[in-house]
Amino acid sequence: MNGEDRHVLEELLAAQARREAVALAVIVRDEGSVPRHAGTKMLIYADGRTLGTIGGGEMESRVVAAAQEALRDGRTRMVPYSLVDPRRGDPGVCGGQVEVYVEPHLSPATLYVLGCGHVGQALVSLGRWVGYRVIAWDDRAELVAPERVPEADVRLSGPLAEALATHPVDAHTYLALVTRNVGLDRQLLPQLLDTPSPYIGVMGSRRRWEETKRQLLADGVPADKLARVTSPIGLELNAESPAEIAVSIMAQIIMTQRGRGQVPGARG
Repeated sequence: MNGEDRHVLEELLAAQARREAVALAVIVRDEGSVPRHAGTKMLIYADGRTLGTIGGGEMESRVVAAAQEALRDGRTRMVPYSLVDPRRGDPGVCGGQVEVYVEPHLSPATLYVLGCGHVGQALVSLGRWVGYRVIAWDDRAELVAPERVPEADVRLSGPLAEALATHPVDAHTYLALVTRNVGLDRQLLPQLLDTPSPYIGVMGSRRRWEETKRQLLADGVPADKLARVTSPIGLELNAESPAEIAVSIMAQIIMTQRGRGQVPGARG
C-alpha cells in the first residue's frame, strides 16, 4: 500500500472516530488507458471535500456526486465509466474504462436512553451490543454510575436541558423514554419533540400514555407534535422481563432505522 492510500484509510478511521460521515471510492477495475488504476482510493466528505484522487476531471466530479448520494441514502454503488467519447457523455478521452466502487461510512446511530431503571439498564446493554453509540441519562445520578450502566458510551444526569446542550439529538439519534412515571415524561417530552430524532418512544401502558398526552395537551403542547411519539414503546413480543422488553424496544428502533417507519403491533 502506498503512502497516499494509507493516508486515505487513516483519515477514514479518524472520521469514524469523530462520528463524521464519509464515503470511500475505490477503483476496482481498469482497462486500457486511464489516469489511475485499480486499487486507487479517494475519500469524499458530505460537503464535497475530497482526500486523494482517482484521476481528476469530469470522472472524479461524477464520483463525488455519486458519493454524496450514497451518504444520503446509505447504499453502496458500483459506478462504471468509459473514457472514450465525450460527445456521448463520457467523462474523458483517455480511451480506457474504469469501475469505481463507492462505499458510504455513516456515523454510528445513537441510542439515547432516558431513565436507567431495570429496563433502561437492559436497553443500554443491548443497544451497545448491537452497535449503537449509547447515551444514558437519569435525573438520579446514582443510576448512571459506571457500575450501573457500564456499557454506556456517555453517562449524564441533572437537568435534561443541560444534557441536550452537551450531547444534542440529531437525525441519527433514537430516543427511548423508559422512565418511572407520567410526571417525568410530562417534564421531558416537550424538550424532545422539536428535535430531528426519527424515533421517540415512551414506555408504559396505553392508559398511561393517554394520561400523559392529556396532561401535555393541557400544557399547550400541540397534538401534531405528540403524534410523533410511539407509545406503548416496542414491538409486541409478549415480553415480561426487563431484558425481553429491551429486545422489543431495540427491534422497533432497528426497524425504524432500516426504513420501515412506524410499525404495527406496539406493546400494550
